[in-house]
Amino acid sequence: MSNAKVLPLLEPNGEPCCPPLTERPLTAQEAVRTAAMFKALGDPVRLRLFSAVASHAGGEACVCDISDVGVSQPTVSHHLKKLKDAGLLSSERRGTWVYYRVEPSVLAAMGHILGRYAA
Repeated sequence: MSNAKVLPLLEPNGEPCCPPLTERPLTAQEAVRTAAMFKALGDPVRLRLFSAVASHAGGEACVCDISDVGVSQPTVSHHLKKLKDAGLLSSERRGTWVYYRVEPSVLAAMGHILGRYAA
């Protein structure tokens, strides 16, 4: 059973919430949603955890496989919760372990918002 929720970077129809940053200025609501993503990733431990999950085989990782980031287990749990609250990770409990995943649509939305910078 998954406790995934509607992801802030995505509209209910699965489309990215916000236009590329280079397309037009963001509205106030779009800026709030985008800032939540940047705030969640603005911490080095959270960025390492997000990267560990995203780069893990299949885009999913057991907390037991990603918790070696130089902080205590309660701190790891705190940071994983922040990533989930920002809509960047979803999780599922399987027995005694929790598995985290980054949905491909979240990565696509992040890429869409950041846009491609043409030289």
